[in-house]
Amino acid sequence: MATTAHHLPLPLPQGTPPTHAAIATTSPLSPLQLITVPTVPPSPSQALIHVKWTSSSPLDLHQADGGLLVPPNNPFIMGTSWAGTIVSLGPSIAQSRLFPGDKVFGFSFRSQSEKSFQEYITTDTWLVGKVPSNLTLQEAVTVPTNLITAFHTLTKDLGVELPWPVPVEGADTDGGPILIWGAASSVGLYAVQVLRIWGYGGRVIAVASRKHHDELKRLGARDCVDYNDPGVVDEILALADGIRKGDGDRARIPLILDCIGSREGSLRPLTRVAERGSMAAIMLPVINVHSSDTEGALPEYEMDVSKVLVGEWREGVELKGTRTHFYHEVCFSLLLPVYRCRTDITQNEFFKYHLQPEIIPALLESGAVEPNKLRVVEGATLLERAQKALDLLRERAPSGEKLVWRVAEE
Repeated sequence: MATTAHHLPLPLPQGTPPTHAAIATTSPLSPLQLITVPTVPPSPSQALIHVKWTSSSPLDLHQADGGLLVPPNNPFIMGTSWAGTIVSLGPSIAQSRLFPGDKVFGFSFRSQSEKSFQEYITTDTWLVGKVPSNLTLQEAVTVPTNLITAFHTLTKDLGVELPWPVPVEGADTDGGPILIWGAASSVGLYAVQVLRIWGYGGRVIAVASRKHHDELKRLGARDCVDYNDPGVVDEILALADGIRKGDGDRARIPLILDCIGSREGSLRPLTRVAERGSMAAIMLPVINVHSSDTEGALPEYEMDVSKVLVGEWREGVELKGTRTHFYHEVCFSLLLPVYRCRTDITQNEFFKYHLQPEIIPALLESGAVEPNKLRVVEGATLLERAQKALDLLRERAPSGEKLVWRVAEE
């Protein structure tokens, strides 16, 4: 079918460059490259955004060093979280929420024109939220990727109900402990806060380095355990026995969120924690061999959790691999209270169209959710800043903080 004039992209606004700079990986373990790409005009339902700040995540390292999910033989633009200003909007966008010049932020990933390691992105407006007035762009860019991952994992993979608006009466607290391994990671910090907001905080056992325990308890965790302790598994199970109110028919820890996804660092101890009836959601990829341990060789990843530590999990443990990039395509229990989670399109579309534009900005504006602590990565050029951030990830330098760096040179 021929494209009608109504669906043709808009011309670029006057003064917008027809091309712009982007950061790409070209092959595993190679230095990042600065490339030039076309600036894509918005379609009727899209926004063209000038990216001012971005943040780095472990996925960037997995793509740059391991080629994870990267098509071969072409430069691949990375990055998913961005914060910047709207340049122009498609004509079908109702002028009630977004306007040119607005400060906005978001998590986008479906095409190269949406990736955040570039000066301009073009994306659908349901992936765009307005930056609350109480946040800077640097603070806002720490949020989208990891807060959405927390929502996605809790609702889709673990079945935790997070109705919107948040019910006044709180949540059912009789469902047993919720264990978060890697609670001081970006995803873990947001998961702790989300569970507190919806009334599950009294069930949360947070596993993290001891230096983060005070912060995690302030954000909502009931108990904290240091993964460095030799008796960490016994400590977790003892705490769980104190929470589950003597229900001997239920797994001591029915819900487990592994924010690390390391075969040796998190999954192996979790094989001793999980038991029949436990459900464990694991951040993908599972890291069998980390980039920093390979001495020039490729890291090793696994995207199928059922193939990791085969024979070491107890019978009856349900393992789930978390893939946040499908968050808008599946059914969640984050729904209007009058609905229940089914597989029809109505429920999928509520989450898809309300999470980034409405729910996340509201939680941040009210102060219910705090952004991650940030660490600004400095550098004289876009390429230098991007490479420095990647090197810090490779060195496992971030701890309880998010790496952010400037995209626009001005």
